Amino acid sequence: MTAQANTETAGGVQLVGTPGRPADDRPKPDCGHWIGAERRHCREGDGVRQYIGGPRCPAHTPSALQGKPEPPTGPGWPATAWTTISPLSMSAVFDERAIASGRRRSSPHVYRAAQAAVAKKEGRP
Repeated sequence: MTAQANTETAGGVQLVGTPGRPADDRPKPDCGHWIGAERRHCREGDGVRQYIGGPRCPAHTPSALQGKPEPPTGPGWPATAWTTISPLSMSAVFDERAIASGRRRSSPHVYRAAQAAVAKKEGRP
């Protein structure tokens, strides 16, 4: 697709090079695995995926280099991964209570918001 076609389909807005949108003219990543015996990078372009060590082809994934089978693709992070109570989120609850009780200084609007949040958690109107 050319820049002219992109401009026409977007109603006059040029989409080439727009962040967050795939561009047809972007180069595909090559495998960045260093083959020491041959003193070169692999540079395979098929099936390349991103890993912490950089882009890797199926022959040079971390599992393949360890001689292990590839782990099956799963559903991703568990649904409770971001709702687990951490010490940081617990401190926010205590701060909210301290602000609402007046033991911690805050601006008037933060004080009222904290009182409303604590009342909502405790089931008060």
